[in-house]
Amino acid sequence: MAHSNSTQEIHDQSVVFRRSHIDVGYVCGFLGAVGDLQKEGELQDIVLEVEGRRFPCHRLVLSAASPYFRAMFTNDMAESRQKTVVLQGFDADVFEEILSYIYSGTLHVSLDRVQPLYQAADLLQLDFVREKCSSYMAMSVERSTCVDMYKFADVFSLDVVRKDCLQCIHRNFVEVACSEEFCSLSVDQLTEIISHDELEVKEETGVWEAVVRWVQHSREDRLQHLPSILPHIRFNLLTSDDTAAILEHPLVREDPGSTEVVKNVVKEASNQKPRLGMTMEMFCFQCT
Repeated sequence: MAHSNSTQEIHDQSVVFRRSHIDVGYVCGFLGAVGDLQKEGELQDIVLEVEGRRFPCHRLVLSAASPYFRAMFTNDMAESRQKTVVLQGFDADVFEEILSYIYSGTLHVSLDRVQPLYQAADLLQLDFVREKCSSYMAMSVERSTCVDMYKFADVFSLDVVRKDCLQCIHRNFVEVACSEEFCSLSVDQLTEIISHDELEVKEETGVWEAVVRWVQHSREDRLQHLPSILPHIRFNLLTSDDTAAILEHPLVREDPGSTEVVKNVVKEASNQKPRLGMTMEMFCFQCT
């Protein structure tokens, strides 16, 4: 009897035991078929208009790919009942690339398009596109791109890209500070850059000169920020002649508040560290 019960249990287990199988070929084939429908213009039920260009699409495909479109087409929004939806805030060529990715799963990224591509993906909540654009920017940081990418990364909170850009700016500060892009920094971005120990400058006067260029780029709007910027200049690393020259500079003399800031900073800034470039210079001098 016991043997009979055991046999019955084994039989019951074999009946209820299930296995799941994933047909990879089906997944790829399905995506390919969806792409073919798009290329052939079949079963399209919505037109998206971007900068005057019309992109016939499928609501189902868009909704499956993007939470943005899913909310648009499944909630009781006006767009869910329209045959043509005009999208604002997109570049038409970039949107075409986004659609290509949605229908094929393949993404093409280039330096001239990576930022608007990220912006579009951020709005459409396309995580894969955001991730790949962020990685591409991180790999593309160099002297000619670091300031522009730093500003972009700062806006979109791309911490890895932002960190890489700051390091590149610090390493190439003298050259970067002479660029037009440097003068487009916000006051907060400027102060963050010049407050770092890692700034590679041989003399602190180079930091002051960079600040002067930044202020003079838009004097009327930026002179008011000078008192908040000056404390980030390390006056203890300047000679008394350099400090006197700064106090006599037209920008400082024009703003009485800046003069007081300089005098106060000079009194309090006796223990500020040398910049990285200065430290390296001193180390080399000691070794000779």
